Amino acid sequence: MNETDRNELHDVVVVGGGVAGLSAALVLGRARQRTLVVDAGEPRNAPSAHMHGYLSRDGMSPAEFLARGREEIARYGVELVRDRVTDVTRGEDFTVVLEAGRVVRARRLIVATGLKDELPDVPGVAERFGQDVLHCPFCHGWEVRDQPFGVLAWSAMSVHQALMVSQWSKDVTFFPHRVAEEELTDEDLRRLAAAGVDVVPGEVAELVVEDGRLAGVRLADGTTHARSVLFVAPRPLPRTGLLERLGAEMDETPFGAYPVVDPTGLTTVPGVWAAGNAIGFAEQVVHAASGGYRAAAAIVGDLLMSRLDAAVGAQAPDGRGVERPAP
Repeated sequence: MNETDRNELHDVVVVGGGVAGLSAALVLGRARQRTLVVDAGEPRNAPSAHMHGYLSRDGMSPAEFLARGREEIARYGVELVRDRVTDVTRGEDFTVVLEAGRVVRARRLIVATGLKDELPDVPGVAERFGQDVLHCPFCHGWEVRDQPFGVLAWSAMSVHQALMVSQWSKDVTFFPHRVAEEELTDEDLRRLAAAGVDVVPGEVAELVVEDGRLAGVRLADGTTHARSVLFVAPRPLPRTGLLERLGAEMDETPFGAYPVVDPTGLTTVPGVWAAGNAIGFAEQVVHAASGGYRAAAAIVGDLLMSRLDAAVGAQAPDGRGVERPAP
């Protein structure tokens, strides 16, 4: 371990170089904060060819978006390293340990580690995820509108997904898969019927692919249902280990445990902010960018007030002796 690294003090270390992390780094760099971004290179939207719903960047590839972000933060002196944070401890400052052996210190910390999507173990789903196996109609619905949709259930909450995607196609088939019949309420079935969604019971065995495209869904009984697009809601696995290690209060939700944060992303650990999918499974690209910005702006103010308070304390340790301007 290099002792120079151990003594290297940054104003902020950003853990995660996705949209939230880069957005935060851009604001911090422009505010003249010494900032280090540690990026493990595992963005959640990597399987997607394009991202949508981000004004002025609609249709851009996620890889290009991140590449531009890395170029922009470099203009303001922000350092980015491709590495992984393995440990963080809190003392007077934060000590951040990287997998490659580097150890740095930080006055403040932003955790933007995102989450991992766990997919059903149905042959073909993982291989086609981000192509014609999709999860978000707001992200991809327009591009596949009016095609025959399938919705592969992984829990009773998949009913909501089937209802939502009916906004983009009137030909929707819901496959309960391994969701027990009793898990579907009468209200679920009435709503599916009202939306024109067909319900086909039976376990899904595999996806049928022809000429490099999804052609259908094959059930365990051998029957095949022609579909061009399949929606599935992955199970989110939050990457919040560092936050838990630091003692952040977590909120248990149906989609995993996420840190309790204030409107700026400040966690219950003083000096630690979180942004992007590290605070919730439904954070889209535009939300992640906004969250990173808010966290960074809050940190700039927090660091400034901390420095000013220290300066005031050094000038007048007993609380007296501060000259006031004449009225």
